[in-house]
Amino acid sequence: MRIATWNVNSITARLPRLLAWLESTGTDVLCIQETKCAAEQFPADELRELGYESAVNATGRWNGVALVSRAGLADVVTGLPGGPDYEGVQEPRAISATCGPVRLWSVYVPNGREIAHEHYAYKLRWFEALQKAVGPDAAGSQPFAVLGDFNVAPTDEDVWDPALFEGATHVTPAERAALATLREEGLSDVMPRPLKYDRPYTFWDYRELRFPKNKGMRIDLVYGNAPFTAAVKDSYVDREERKGKGASDHAPVVVDLDL
Repeated sequence: MRIATWNVNSITARLPRLLAWLESTGTDVLCIQETKCAAEQFPADELRELGYESAVNATGRWNGVALVSRAGLADVVTGLPGGPDYEGVQEPRAISATCGPVRLWSVYVPNGREIAHEHYAYKLRWFEALQKAVGPDAAGSQPFAVLGDFNVAPTDEDVWDPALFEGATHVTPAERAALATLREEGLSDVMPRPLKYDRPYTFWDYRELRFPKNKGMRIDLVYGNAPFTAAVKDSYVDREERKGKGASDHAPVVVDLDL
């Protein structure tokens, strides 16, 4: 079974590449972040033609998450139970479902913007709610994983130059502690350690030729419980999909399972 996560940075802009990627890779379930569309604009018909069902949590031009599956789509939960509002709104940043033998969450963790900004405090509250929400599934016997754009680089090894990020979000002790607390629910990073590939970043800013220079960050993660990680045969970043015209600024992260 092949499962992947991908921040597409607008599904409308990325649709031809997305459809071609799904068809060429044989992915069974894809967790999508940053759809940047309303739910009624989501390309469910185009995905259905390829054999995928869709579950969507999206409200407009910002944020938005989805699960697309050709392995089944049941017990869908839209939103983060107990999640905080931002400026009075519950943002569309989480969706979960059972896809065949696995239970999956697609999440788009708030960016945080700046340490002194209210969005940073909101990000930490969001992590607290995520930890509480996933606990029961993480402790269960069913293979379970949380996939998505976590907007945190877990270690200095996951940033191209940690010194340049001092005093900035994505690398602060509080954010990394939030990730560690999430893992304490019985989850672990499926990317092998030591890292299988040299600097397997998942995000490269469009500016300053960051991608050709490989000045990136690993912020798109797959955290699985024990039954999930025991079934992992391979995990990798599809760096090729970041290349070329019209690419997202994120690359897909792919996990192959023996289930």
